[in-house]
Amino acid sequence: MERFKFLAKNKINNLPKTSGVYAFKNANELIYIGKAQNIKDRVKNHFSQPSYRDNLFIDKVSRVGYFETNSEIEALILEASLIKKYQPKYNVVWRDDKNYFYVAIAQNNQKIPYVCI
Repeated sequence: MERFKFLAKNKINNLPKTSGVYAFKNANELIYIGKAQNIKDRVKNHFSQPSYRDNLFIDKVSRVGYFETNSEIEALILEASLIKKYQPKYNVVWRDDKNYFYVAIAQNNQKIPYVCI
């Protein structure tokens, strides 16, 4: 958690519009970690248009943390490692060691989707 800069949940308008990793924290632990191309927009989306999964934890959030990265791919890799490290309750898929994470990098500027298994 030493990497995150935390704000009160009512201060999300102060989040940066850069790529990075964000975290939702309740009173004493990280409960969700995510990545974003635009941290501010993504976090606002959790609160303004909550999905079924968001509704499980969004009312428990007291603080929002963020860590800016230089690229979306850096955010993706950092997100995976932080989920493994902190084991947030609502990040079910990446918490265990049964799923392996990898990124494919294309040559000649070809666009390919992120590949996660």
